[in-house]
Amino acid sequence: MNKIIPIGTEFFDEVRDKYYFVDKSMFLSEFFHDQPKVLLLTRPRRFGKTLLLSMTQQFLDIEGAEEHRKLFEGLKVMDDPIAMKEQGTRPVVFLSLKGWTEDTWEDMQASAAWFLGNLYGRFSFLKHDAMEAADRKTFESISEGDAPAQILNKALNLLCQLLERHYGRKAVLLIDEYDAPIQYAWSHGFYEEAIGFYRNLFSHALKSNPSLDFAILTGVLRIAKESIFSGLNNLRVSSVITGGYADACGYTREDVAKLARDFGHEDKLTQIAAWYDGYNIHGVDIYNPWSVNNYFANACKPRKYWVRTSGNSILQTMLQQLDRKRTLDLMNLMEGKTIRTRLQESFIYPDIEKHRANLYDVMLATGYLKCMAIVDDEEDDGEKYDLSIPNEEIRRVFRDEILKYLASSEDDSILDDLLEAMQNGDGASFQEDLQMVLRDMVSYHDAAHPESFYHGLMLGLSVWLERRYHIRSNRESGYGRFDLAFFPKTAALPGILFELKSVGGEEELETAAAEACSQIEEKSYVAELEAAGVTDIWRYGVAFCKKRVVICAG
Repeated sequence: MNKIIPIGTEFFDEVRDKYYFVDKSMFLSEFFHDQPKVLLLTRPRRFGKTLLLSMTQQFLDIEGAEEHRKLFEGLKVMDDPIAMKEQGTRPVVFLSLKGWTEDTWEDMQASAAWFLGNLYGRFSFLKHDAMEAADRKTFESISEGDAPAQILNKALNLLCQLLERHYGRKAVLLIDEYDAPIQYAWSHGFYEEAIGFYRNLFSHALKSNPSLDFAILTGVLRIAKESIFSGLNNLRVSSVITGGYADACGYTREDVAKLARDFGHEDKLTQIAAWYDGYNIHGVDIYNPWSVNNYFANACKPRKYWVRTSGNSILQTMLQQLDRKRTLDLMNLMEGKTIRTRLQESFIYPDIEKHRANLYDVMLATGYLKCMAIVDDEEDDGEKYDLSIPNEEIRRVFRDEILKYLASSEDDSILDDLLEAMQNGDGASFQEDLQMVLRDMVSYHDAAHPESFYHGLMLGLSVWLERRYHIRSNRESGYGRFDLAFFPKTAALPGILFELKSVGGEEELETAAAEACSQIEEKSYVAELEAAGVTDIWRYGVAFCKKRVVICAG
């Protein structure tokens, strides 16, 4: 048994030749017992989707079938006669859309032409078959990378037809990271141009394709059927909460126990579980495989290995548009609590910013949250979902990425000074440091949504103190509701209260900050802190106008 942990290796034959392999071959058994026409498998990034498709390609490909069969010796699928009957029996087209990410539509279309040209180059032997003149011209145009969009979006359909003609068997399509270019197009402002192209590409390949046996697509987000799979009636979806194939990606508890045993680290199982376990996929306990591999490869040091792989432009956009309810939800999640919500699960990109509740769909799909339970809601005649942060790694990643849009790493000293002044009751320094945050780290575009943005900004600052404080937002106390309160976890720390105001002109700032301070006293917002035994309490009235701030401390 090879005992080298694979880090970033996505090719099945290379893993089997050089590295330790956690057996995921039973995915093939489940697939062939299930036999969906088109399977869409959505999981967070770095959960092993590419390796899964590479394994499927090596299992099915009619070219090199005997050699590929040796790669599966000792794996569980070899014990399944139904699945093994399919081994080495299909022509396979494996295409990754991971690199189709360019800053303009013109560049993305050129990139698509280049990747499809390379794909056709791998099947250049088909040019030796008898082809109709039109097909040969199209084949050569795509191979050379200069085909127009109306030809490119038929490339997969034509390739399947030519493969069926050559082998006498319908083709299999494996498409990895199907949603990567669409998400990139949305974040760079050319979604409408891109979605038309990809809708046609997938429609020709998956719907209007008599030469297709079946297809498997992987991605992170489930794009709504109306956006990209319009008219496709044979689509089966396996997401993090529905659709089977629960353990196809990620490590099960048994996988991790065997891995720890094989590497002589069984004493680390409790630590591994605390840091990297916690994903609940269709009731199956799943660990983050990327982080587990990195943990073992780095002398069992628990760290945030997933942090550099999890950036998501959609999530960052949503975090900049937090309303009060979702602000409170995020704080509760950071404290280890559960939130209950509805989920859409599928996305129409132009609607994402219109529906703030989509935040939880994105966070669940991208791995920041786990689904603990599905609850029947009799009053609303539907289902709601209990969501929480899955483990210690994601709790820390989650905290840092909420702050990501506020400050880069080199600005940490400013935030440290700001938080120290806030805890010490130094209103003048607090105002000066917060003014620097607004001036240097926030754009006028961000501050154009005052009601949601400023509360979200203060939430971001709050997260740095979650180890010292219980943070409450928009809670009843005394004769009203405070905006933000910090309940100290130790008697040595002061309590902190905020009342936030947003005004239309800078000339109103001083008055608004003073009124906010007075409101704290008049409405007895300190009542809940005092009831908790907190006697030392700082009170801050904070008034914002675009990138200007005035703080009244009391």
